Amino acid sequence: NYENLFRNKTGLFIDPYFSATKIKWILDNIKKAKNLSNKNLLLFGTIDSFLIWNFTEGKIHATDATNASRTMLFNLKKNKWDDHILKILKIKKNILPVVKNSADNFGFTSKKILGKKIPISAVLGDQQAAAVGQVCFEKGSVKTTYGTGAFVIMNTGKSILYSKNKLITTICYRINNKSTYALEGSIFIAGAGVQWLIDKIKLINNAYETEKIAGLKKTNSGVYLVPAFTGLGAPYWNTNSRGLITGLSRNSDWKDLVRAVLESVAYQTFDLFDSMRKDGLRPKIVKVDGGMVKNNWFSQFLANIINVKTERPKVLETTALGVALFAGYQIGVFKSLDQIKRTWKKDKIFKPKLSNIVRNKLLNGWKLSVKKTLL
Repeated sequence: NYENLFRNKTGLFIDPYFSATKIKWILDNIKKAKNLSNKNLLLFGTIDSFLIWNFTEGKIHATDATNASRTMLFNLKKNKWDDHILKILKIKKNILPVVKNSADNFGFTSKKILGKKIPISAVLGDQQAAAVGQVCFEKGSVKTTYGTGAFVIMNTGKSILYSKNKLITTICYRINNKSTYALEGSIFIAGAGVQWLIDKIKLINNAYETEKIAGLKKTNSGVYLVPAFTGLGAPYWNTNSRGLITGLSRNSDWKDLVRAVLESVAYQTFDLFDSMRKDGLRPKIVKVDGGMVKNNWFSQFLANIINVKTERPKVLETTALGVALFAGYQIGVFKSLDQIKRTWKKDKIFKPKLSNIVRNKLLNGWKLSVKKTLL
């Protein structure tokens, strides 16, 4: 209820999840918002700008280029808010946050909060931060993160590359006023599928059980699960799709379903890498992180399906690590990206071990299953 959000004493509102379409709708439909905007008492910002505003007691209204690049209002080439789009949508530029480098001076936290002032020295979007945590600084380097959802980011260097196969073009990071770009693919359901097994289907008690259960089966017995619980992400972008299970027989059991959930994440990852391949990009190695890759069975199966060597780092929570590394760069702990790169430590490598015949058979079964959800 946006009306309630504008009933405040200061006449100031920051929307922590803003996008171009949301701002347009609010300004067109909420009279209070329009009046505040006319009085220059209205601000919009992403969640990071919302936090910075509060940490600095309203002194700083800023974001970084990675977050700005996902609002549909930012010009990736010019690295600034897009005047043309703002004009079309009738959005005033002064309600938007200042866009800074990913490693930059974002002000100081109020002394009231932590007892002393602390510099805010880095801001990054979720997946871009993970890419930094995985030190994906070279063009062509790739990381894929497995949390509730899953996200693949490939560093495409200083040039903007627009996918012809439904991947997202974004800013990977910006330092020293120079942007590095990336292609990103999003999977809506990854770890959330395992959570579904725990909370809703109640087949397992915790995520750690899946590794042993999946390993008990020599094959998937032809059982596939397409976890389109909230639709399908890249490269399908179909919000109307819904989940389904295919290939069940009298011999199927609950263990097949557990394995099918894990397999589905690897198959969805293959779809993203297949889009990259069609765009002419062929990574030789992929760095993986997030809670799911603790599962050795899943990590090996992933390498088998995408047919690319995968590397798991010792630090799996790379999102927090990435923004911390850039904060260190900003305050001088690190003098260069090369120095940051040397902090990365490998835990384990997973090499593809599946024959092309078996891999193609598994993928064909997946493609047939997905096709049924798109009808």
